[in-house]
Amino acid sequence: MSAAEISRLDQRLADLSPTFTTAQARQALLSARDLAHLVTEGEIDELSRGVYRRADAPETAYADLLAVCTRAPRAVLCGESALALHELIDDIPSAVHIAVPRGSRRPTISYPPTVVAQYAAKTFNLGVERFEAAPGETIPTYNAARSVVDAMRHRGRIGETMALSALGRYLRRSGRSGVGELQLIARELGALSVIRPAVEAVLA
Repeated sequence: MSAAEISRLDQRLADLSPTFTTAQARQALLSARDLAHLVTEGEIDELSRGVYRRADAPETAYADLLAVCTRAPRAVLCGESALALHELIDDIPSAVHIAVPRGSRRPTISYPPTVVAQYAAKTFNLGVERFEAAPGETIPTYNAARSVVDAMRHRGRIGETMALSALGRYLRRSGRSGVGELQLIARELGALSVIRPAVEAVLA
């Protein structure tokens, strides 16, 4: 590849976001051959099928989360992934957990390992916030309160010990002021009968 071609690639690469897709690269006039060359030269890393990150991008501990959320832009981090982001559990999830609206297409992502849940469309956006996974790059995740309520609702799947541990840590951190937000979200999700006795038991 000539010096002029390399300069052209570098310029087009510089115009892309730190994390980008094959489709975005194509819009920047980078071909599959160009991407393969950039990977070989170590100028980009392939995080997941069709998702790349520039080697000069700021370091991040959340590359897997960025990769999955870039591949599934309608998804929201949930379950163990959201609990870990909010430091409500000590466990390191073995997979990225995401939710999509019920009735929508379930993304199929084999790497990074990904677990997909479907949440009711009516309440899907309840408690969604943005987490800065790298400077200037945010990903959608459920907030701490929603994550705890979901953990209690799905404690049969994620484990009662983990769910109660997350609830206890949330309440120790937020105090009684956090109870109101838990109850508000639980009411919207029809989970008050689960949350109220659990909160009372932890605060007793």
